[in-house]
Amino acid sequence: MSYERLDRQLKAFSERLIEAVGLNEQETGKVATLVAAEVGFLESGARADVHAAGPVPLKDRLHELQAFQAWMDVASTVRGSPAVTRAQVVVQNYVCFVYLNEACFRALRKVSKSGSVTRRCCAYLTDNPVRAFRNAIAHANWTYAPGFRGLVYWARKDSDPEEALSRFAVSQGDLDFWQALSRGVAYAAYTSIEAAESRRTLSS
Repeated sequence: MSYERLDRQLKAFSERLIEAVGLNEQETGKVATLVAAEVGFLESGARADVHAAGPVPLKDRLHELQAFQAWMDVASTVRGSPAVTRAQVVVQNYVCFVYLNEACFRALRKVSKSGSVTRRCCAYLTDNPVRAFRNAIAHANWTYAPGFRGLVYWARKDSDPEEALSRFAVSQGDLDFWQALSRGVAYAAYTSIEAAESRRTLSS
């Protein structure tokens, strides 16, 4: 998938990118391109920290993300199959909010430069309300909203493990935005790191 395609997909959420993430209007038209450039210019040690976010090699994580996108493309062509739709919801939410949160966004948030598009996107994807939703997905505390117009989930507002769970709801529109931002940032970052590491290997 090209950065230009991801840029176009995310541009559709320009208002949310401005209001929720804190990007400016020019940045909303090239989110993936900017993330890829910013990550590519990180020092090699910072990129290594993203590699070290877990024991799985980054190339394997990238392959998983590419396979996920291929599944999404296939699933989106199937109409009138509740089983496929429900499977799509489960896979999409796990990959976008649990898998990538642990493997990508937390590490990128730490190493990306203050004020960068990457830092602002990763902060949004690791803070509430996305953080609370991620926890609900990881702990199976979610269900469909009436009329399947979004999801209802239960999570703690803060990090206190003794706090009671609160009920929240996310509209399909907001969920589409969260998922698009997650996929776009992760794909741009992973492919940029892979390209930078390949160049470094060739030049050494």
